[in-house]
Amino acid sequence: MARRKEFDQEQALTTAMKTFWSKGYEATSVQDLVDRMGVQRGSLYGSFKDKQSLFLAAIDRYDRVVVKEMLDILDEPGPGKEAIRRFFETKVKNDLRVGHPGGCFVTNSAVERALSDAATAKMVRNVLGRLEAAFYRALVRAREAGEIDGDRDLRALARYLTNSTQGLSVMTKVCADRSVLTDIVNITLSVLQ
Repeated sequence: MARRKEFDQEQALTTAMKTFWSKGYEATSVQDLVDRMGVQRGSLYGSFKDKQSLFLAAIDRYDRVVVKEMLDILDEPGPGKEAIRRFFETKVKNDLRVGHPGGCFVTNSAVERALSDAATAKMVRNVLGRLEAAFYRALVRAREAGEIDGDRDLRALARYLTNSTQGLSVMTKVCADRSVLTDIVNITLSVLQ
């Protein structure tokens, strides 16, 4: 008879996600994961196979929870430019929260693992592609409302905003000064004028 899993897998994934997010893949040991997740090593391997598989599952969890919440801001009905501003303001607010691991787990993963691990690179590309698509939809709404000139290349603007989000993620890891981050957001958004 197979042994029943004795832990909440989603909660364990959330804990693993926060651990990888704050420490990175290489600096996180299996023992760190076992200790923080509160599971036995055999249960971890039985549920997630290995550290790499758990890491990829943690990125997926981040995508389903954290990224989705941010994309929902961009997809809210209403003015597209305002949705984009809210996205960036929420990002700064979230990144400066006490206890927040810092930056963006996807950005951290891209920097640390994308060149050496094809599975991580694919997941990062998928998340960034979804972010770009959400920016694009908000920009289309902005153009339809007359907030952005009709001759602007919305796809290029969406790519620029996606790239700017990643740069802001790096900056929030090293700078906790809200006024500096607000200046960066304001200059980033000035391209939409």
